[in-house]
Parts: sequence; C-alpha cells; structure tokens
Amino acid sequence: MDISQGKQSLIYQIVIYICGFLLFCEWLRPLEMISETQNVKVFFIYAGFCFFISFLQINWMISVPLKLLGLMFIIDGLYVAEQIFSGQWFAVVYNQVMYNIQVIQGQQWWEMTPLFRSLLFLILLWLMSYLLYYWFIIAKRMLFFVTLTFVYVTIVDTFTVYDGQWAIIRTFILGMISLGLSHFFKEMDREKVSLQGVKKAHLWVAPLIGVIIFSTLAGYAAPKLDPQWPDPVPYLTSGDSGAGSGPGGRIQKVGYGENDSRLGGSFVQDDTVVFQALAANKQYWRIESKDTYTGKGWEDTLDKPVTNVSPDNIEFQTYTDQVETEEQVALLNFTDDAEFNKLVYPYGIQALERFPDRFNIALHENTGEMDTLQEGNPDQVQQYITQYEAPSFEYKQLREADGEDPEEIKERYLQLPDSLPDRVRELASEIVSEEDNRYDRAKAVESYFSANGFKYSTTNVPVPKENQDYVDQFLFESKIGYCDNFSTSMVVLLRAEGIPARWVKGFTGGERQNETATIKNQTLNIYEVTSGNAHSWVEVYFPEIGWVPFEPTQGFTNNTDFHMDVEETDNEEATPASADEPEQDETLGRPEQMRQQQTEASAGQSNVNISQKSITLWISLAAALLLAAILYITRFKWMSAILIRRFKKMDREDTYDRAFHYLLRVLAHKKGIKRNSNQTLRDYARQVDAHFQSNDMRKLTNHYERALYRNEKGIEHWRKVTELWENLIKRALS
Repeated sequence: MDISQGKQSLIYQIVIYICGFLLFCEWLRPLEMISETQNVKVFFIYAGFCFFISFLQINWMISVPLKLLGLMFIIDGLYVAEQIFSGQWFAVVYNQVMYNIQVIQGQQWWEMTPLFRSLLFLILLWLMSYLLYYWFIIAKRMLFFVTLTFVYVTIVDTFTVYDGQWAIIRTFILGMISLGLSHFFKEMDREKVSLQGVKKAHLWVAPLIGVIIFSTLAGYAAPKLDPQWPDPVPYLTSGDSGAGSGPGGRIQKVGYGENDSRLGGSFVQDDTVVFQALAANKQYWRIESKDTYTGKGWEDTLDKPVTNVSPDNIEFQTYTDQVETEEQVALLNFTDDAEFNKLVYPYGIQALERFPDRFNIALHENTGEMDTLQEGNPDQVQQYITQYEAPSFEYKQLREADGEDPEEIKERYLQLPDSLPDRVRELASEIVSEEDNRYDRAKAVESYFSANGFKYSTTNVPVPKENQDYVDQFLFESKIGYCDNFSTSMVVLLRAEGIPARWVKGFTGGERQNETATIKNQTLNIYEVTSGNAHSWVEVYFPEIGWVPFEPTQGFTNNTDFHMDVEETDNEEATPASADEPEQDETLGRPEQMRQQQTEASAGQSNVNISQKSITLWISLAAALLLAAILYITRFKWMSAILIRRFKKMDREDTYDRAFHYLLRVLAHKKGIKRNSNQTLRDYARQVDAHFQSNDMRKLTNHYERALYRNEKGIEHWRKVTELWENLIKRALS
C-alpha cells in the first residue's frame, strides 16, 4: 500500500511539475519580441536544467555548484571569448560585474551591459525553479500561478507586439490539467484509492481529458465580443486643410501637414513648441519623402509596402555602408500641441529606447514614413530616445560617384509631368552646363536661388493659376516663397537633368537653449522645435552612396555633416612646431656652455690651478645643464600651462588651428597616440576617445572641421571648446 501511494505521489509530482515548467515557459516566449533578449532558447534550456535539479531535491552542496556551473557555461558561450575558467576569463567577468555595480549605484540602469543583464536573468531563472517547486509540489498552490500567467499573457498581448492568442490557449490547457490532476489526486488520497493498473488509471483520467478538450474547443470556436470599452485617449485631429490663399482664399497656419497636393499661398507664423530635442548638434528631423510631382504639388505613390518594425531594431538608412558615420543618441519629448502621429527621427536611425510597449511602428519602406499606432489607431508618442548613426559625407567620394543608377531609382525618382514647361528644362541645362559630376551639378542648382535674387517669405506668396505650373511660376515669375517653393523647384530641376531626387519633409533643428543635459554619458544640447520649424528639403541619389540631403531654401543652412579626407601635410606639422619645437628647448643653457668653454680655455693657457672662480663656473654649468634637462623633460607640462593661458585670451582666427595641432603633439608624445599620415581626423579622434573612454576628442574635431572646411569663423568654435581642449591636454599629461 505504501509503495502504491509512493508511485501515485511521484506520478502526480512529475505531471504537475512539468505543467508548472511549461507555464513558466509562457513567461519566456515573448522576451524575443518585446525586449532586446536574444538566444531565448538558451534560457529555456537553463530553466529546464534548473527545474530538473530542483525536482530531484539533490543536496544543496551539489545542486548549487551544478546550477552555477551551467550558468557559467552559458555566460562563456554567449559573451566571453577567453578560455573558460582561465585567469583572463575570470578577469573579464570580474570587470563586467564591478562596472555594472557602479552603474547600478549611479542609477544609470540603461548602461548595464548585456553580459550582466543575462547574468541577472539566469539567476532569476535559478530562483524561480525553487519557488515553483515550492508552489506546485509543497504548497500545492497551482491556482495562483495559473492566474498570474493569464494576467501576464493578456497584458503583454494588449500592450506589445506579441500575439498571445495561442499562449492563452496553451495556458488554459496547462492550467486545466494542473488543477484537474490536483483535484483528482486529492480525491484518490481521500478515498484511499491506489493505482493498480494502467487501464484503470486511464478510466479515471479519461473524464478529465474529455473536459479539457471539450472546454478548449468550445472556447476557441465560440463567437467573441468586440471590445466593449472605449479608447481612453481618443484620436483627435484639427487643422486647416486649405492650401494657402488658393481655393477659398484661406491662409493656412505654418506647421507639419500631410496634404501636399496643392502647394502655394501664404502662411501665418506659429511659434508653438511641438517638441524638445536633446541632441549633440542640430539635426534634420525627418518624417517622410514624396515622389510624384503633379505640377501643383506632391503625391505619394510609393506608400507601399508597409511593414511592422520593432523599436529595438528599426535600422532605416537612406545611405549605404560606404558613408562614414558616428554613433549618437537623441531624446525627443513632445508637447500636447504635437498633432502628427508619425515618428520624428534623425538620419541613420537604428533603434528606439523608452518607447511605449503599447505602440507599434508601421514603416513605409520607400518613403521612410513611420506611423505610430496604438491598438491599430494612429496616436502620438510623447517621448523616446533614438539611437542613430549620424552620416558624414566625404566631398571627394560624392564627386566621384557618377556610376549607373539602379533601374528602380530611375523609374521612381526621375518622374516629371508632361505639362512641365520647356523653359524649366532649359534652365536646368543652363545651370549645370559647366559641371562635370553629380555633386557639383546638385550644388549648382542648390546655390542658383541665392545667386539670382530669390527671396524667402511666408507672406504675399502667390498661388499658381489653374493652368500654371507651381515650379515654373516660382522660377520665372514670383521668385518669392518658402521652403516648399525652393525644395520642389530643386527636385524638378535635377530630375530634368536626369539626376534622381526626392522631396523630403520634417523639421529643422530648432532653437538652442542655454542649457545642456546628459544621456548615456553624452552631453547634449537642448533645442526647442516649434511649428515654425516645419520644413521641406531635398535628397539627391548618388550611386553606391545613397540619398544625400541638400538645402536650397534661402536663409537656411544644411544640417547634414560633410567632410574632406585630408592627409597630414608638412604645413600642418609646421604649425604646432612653431609653438614648442624641441630644438628650442635643447638650446637652453648654450650661452653658459660657451662661456664655460672659454673659461676652461683661458685656464688652460694660463696654467692657473683651479680657483674658486672656476669652481663656481663648473657648478653653474652643471646647474644650467640640470635645469635644461628638467625643462626639456617637462617641456610639455610647462609649455601647456603657458599655452592654456595664452590661447584662452587670444582672439585670432588661427587660435583653434594652433591649439588643435598642439594637442596632437601632446597626445603623440605623452600617450603614444600618433596620427598616421593616411588617417583622417575623425578616425584619429575615435582612437583617442577609445583610449580615454570618452567622446571629447570627437566633439573637438567636429568643431575643428566645421571651422576648417565650412569657412565658419574659427574663433567662434574655439570659444565653445576651450574648456574641452584644456581638459584633453590635462588628461594627456596625467
């Protein structure tokens, strides 16, 4: 009798524990879709291993090392390249743990490394194996965990992209089996009934199986009610759809809008703040592009296909891998006045953080438009952090990119209406006639407006007549307008010359505020973006490079970064050398040496014994040599102290250039970080920042290149980065 009861208890425990493990697996399934967790199968395996060890009830002196060993093997396979259990292996793990402890102490939770997050999750699985064994086997409280699993699955299904339809069915079946078997074995114990054969057991279990199957099928096939609760945040829209002072004579308010089929007319300025952007520098905040010019405005004929993308992995790039990029982050915080249910993003967007789980993102692959949807309805996201790879286009690369355009690009982005006047095409040919490459042709069109009397204005802007082309009227008659006039005209002129181009909409950088903020160890500027910053610009296609932004609108500056791949020249080396050439240091003390030599000669000629005077001269000579040696050894420290004070007070245009090259000399001498002749300034800046584990050198280099290659005033950039330069000097000397 005891043996029979023991078998019953063992069977019950095995079945119940397996159901508990499968229910717990429902908690793990959504992780791959709703978080950054990868290799979820590894966590399933480790969870099963821990559940098995817990079920065997092995002594803790054996079970703990076994689970710890499994944990270490998983960490090694996922993250550590060193040989497992070697000194270097333990050093890597130790450094990771200590770093993440500091991150936790600083409450910078988002900075925790993947290794440490996985370690914490594995420990959680370890603990859950003990907890579920207690709940299911010892306390026999299955109902609580089954209910908790239902709640978890429904919440995840409601507020994330995870589809919990089949998870609910699996949870229902497992819950029914667990609760049914629990009640079944309780009745057997109460009635003192034992299992004496498989056939008899089958007869006892058959009703339970029948009830579970019938309930599952009935629940699945039964009609479902539509949602009974109204959306607590209803979708609200407002605005004027009039096109300027066109039909109806209405004047529309400036701001982002979706209907661009009829362009023209005046705007009323609106300085309402729509979002605040925390970014390293001014950006084009892109929303969408449009492809078809009708003669009156723009239509979007490439809005398909639309795919759902995960905020963790958007990776929408308008350029290829040939373009140099820099990893950056930005935070966008929208106000209640923002009424566009689109994702606003910088070029090179990779992923989003702090993005609400209840929202989905629908990407229009051709246009870059990303709809933000809540339960399938357009809605505004209030805040998110975007990770992006900011592009920097190299001038020489652009000028040499005159290859063949792909057929799909030519098909989509060379379209022009048949009604386009011939004089527009003739003007386009005239503008680019002296240029021999695509980049210079695009620049010629871009600069045409500023050189030919075109004016920027949002008032008194005429609307084309019924039989008049929008671009033709602007180019040859009014020559007055705002961004839509300039950008549309540039696209049409480029297409007329066989250069693929498209019309892009979004926002300009906004107005910089007198404060900064720190996100992910990056010091960011704060910009306020208003409705008045709504803007349109141009993207030009370059073979093997992709789409490059251009800014034709009078009075606006292109926020895109361009650079020149400059090799180090002798002239560059000569500039810092004038500040602290080592040869100048070596000459210190030479007058004393010469005087000493003359004294020695005189002493030899007169055959005079060494006197007190000669001893003094020898001591002076030794002191001078010692001083010269000390000055030479410490030359960078005292020269730096002098130059720091001098450069702070100087207002010369070449101050930044001299200071920057002096920093290169200090880094090469004191830290051994020497710039190679074929190394760009940006690559060198990354090398320096990798050494110091910062991004200060990249910021300094960015300002230096802007002053050098954009003909911007160097002294203005120097005033912004004086303290940054001083800190880098001090760190190099430490």
